[in-house]
Amino acid sequence: MYSLATQTETVESAEARREQLILENLPQVNLIARRFHDKVPQSVGLSDLVSTGVLGLIAAVDNFDPRSGVKLKTYAEYRIRGAILDSLRDMDWASRHRRKKAKDIESALNRAQQRHGHAPAEDEIAKEMGITLEEYQAQLIEIQGLNIESLEVVTREGGDSLLSVLADTREKLPSELFERSELERVLAQCIEAMPENERLVLSLYYYEELTLREIAEIMGRHISRVAELKSQGTLRLRAEMRAKWPTRGN
Repeated sequence: MYSLATQTETVESAEARREQLILENLPQVNLIARRFHDKVPQSVGLSDLVSTGVLGLIAAVDNFDPRSGVKLKTYAEYRIRGAILDSLRDMDWASRHRRKKAKDIESALNRAQQRHGHAPAEDEIAKEMGITLEEYQAQLIEIQGLNIESLEVVTREGGDSLLSVLADTREKLPSELFERSELERVLAQCIEAMPENERLVLSLYYYEELTLREIAEIMGRHISRVAELKSQGTLRLRAEMRAKWPTRGN
């Protein structure tokens, strides 16, 4: 009888600890969901992102192994972000029309680069597309929600990422280390060649994880202008990487 009571108390204690861990990490869900919400179209509700993030948090708490040497907060962030990204992919909110616009801009950027021999300005890209500067900037605003992942996992046509050419292995083979270092070197060169404003926006957005509103305040620009710079900078970087680091199907 005593043993059964003790076992029941142990189960109840484990459940209480689980609930405590979930509650302690809920602010992290809200923070991550809000960062994603700033990056996606307005049709995607914040509450939906939070709900999905909570599911990711619960999975993290239930599957966390303290012996792994990783902190629960770090593991939870990985699972929360992954759950939200998966839900956004499932929504398929990026219409074919918007993806085509992004591809058209990227192609025009490439042509303008070859024509002028330098990183083309907005008016040069717009001229290459045969539209006005205002129309070009409006398109940049429209496609901004397409880029929801960090630059290192930007999805290429056909599902490959820029790092898909690297072997996914834990072995530190010299060939793999060299290839990764070369990719990092090329990426750094492409970023360095970008216009300063675009480079700053991408750095603050992807690496500092600031929202467009926060970046606008730092730069003293309107948020719509920052959105334009982010979209154009991402497409410019992707186009440069495709040219200098060709992968399958390129």
